[in-house]
Amino acid sequence: MLGRACTPYFMSNPTSGKLTWTILSISLLTVMAGAAIAPALGIIKEHFSSSSDITLQLIISLPALFIIIANLFFPYLCSIAGSRTLALCGLVLYVLSGACCFFVDNIVILLTLRALLGISVGIVMPLSTGLLSYYYPPEQQAKLMGLSAAMNQMGGVVATLLAGLLSQIGWNFSFLVYLLGLIAVVLVALFLPEEHLKGGKGPSLKLLKKFHPSVVGMLLVMILFFIYPTRFAICAHMGTDLSNNTITFIMVGLDLVAFLMGLVFGKMMNGFRKGMKYLPPVCFIAGYLLLSLGTSLPLMLAGSAFIGIANGIAVPYLNTIASIKAGKEAASTVMPLLSSALYLGQFISPLIVTPLAGSIFGGEDLLAPYKIGIAFGIIYLLQSFFTRKKQATGQ
Repeated sequence: MLGRACTPYFMSNPTSGKLTWTILSISLLTVMAGAAIAPALGIIKEHFSSSSDITLQLIISLPALFIIIANLFFPYLCSIAGSRTLALCGLVLYVLSGACCFFVDNIVILLTLRALLGISVGIVMPLSTGLLSYYYPPEQQAKLMGLSAAMNQMGGVVATLLAGLLSQIGWNFSFLVYLLGLIAVVLVALFLPEEHLKGGKGPSLKLLKKFHPSVVGMLLVMILFFIYPTRFAICAHMGTDLSNNTITFIMVGLDLVAFLMGLVFGKMMNGFRKGMKYLPPVCFIAGYLLLSLGTSLPLMLAGSAFIGIANGIAVPYLNTIASIKAGKEAASTVMPLLSSALYLGQFISPLIVTPLAGSIFGGEDLLAPYKIGIAFGIIYLLQSFFTRKKQATGQ
């Protein structure tokens, strides 16, 4: 919970553009923890040809495990440091651990740096959404959570595009995208107040019970979404003759669609609130159904678009519902839970989907992970339906 011992200018004027864009600049970076270098995964696979597929997928998903660990300790960190100190420490570690992968040529050291990147995101992630619920009233939170998600996806657009283009120079050049974090470092240093944060006891079963529709929903969303960045570039490289640049632009298109969904999310919530929770699972099912039908360009474009719509709506929806219920305590209560669920889904997605796809459809079926995505989409749809009453009341 954020303390009120002092009332800085930003507290008395919460609509301050400088503060808003400073917080949103953090959201710009969080998606880059894993998915940003996904377009380069095919080229990285060629360089580390002796490593297994799951080991290579850990380059994208391993940060998620350490984000979860950092999230668990976030309430304790709040008791020893203010919001600006936490943000700066996390962001500096983010830039160093991300960009330093450029200098290594050992898979173990590379994965170690990816783990440190995860710790950095675990420090700043709860602040990126929790500070919005603290500084702004509930009636503004749907719009701001949509903007936060839009900025998250815009970071994905820029970083994915740059990573794909840089990988044409060399596989390790893709990691230079993490230098973009310097923008947030400067903004936080200049404009984020050093709020006193009250430490808490961390996530608990009581909190999980209270917010389980949103937490379980976020877990399912990330299991579903991360089938795409961990498999698409590899499937496209092996199943088509498309260039790496073309594959990169398709993946950037998904992020762009999700970005646009974030921009209009506030208006969609105002006009279509009761049906919003069903739209993401339906779009996930449609997207993976199209991708499972073949590797033709129209199918890949349409499938990617549907998955972009699903992810662009699901994340701000779940954040909005939970933050309104938690109120100003969201930063140290539900947001670490949602962040943990988000990154747990990212981490376990390839560990669940790849073995399931192999055991059910065989190792020769290149599109088998997409078929598993359809099944998880149905599970997500059922979860949304059976938690309808609870989420309608604020969860």
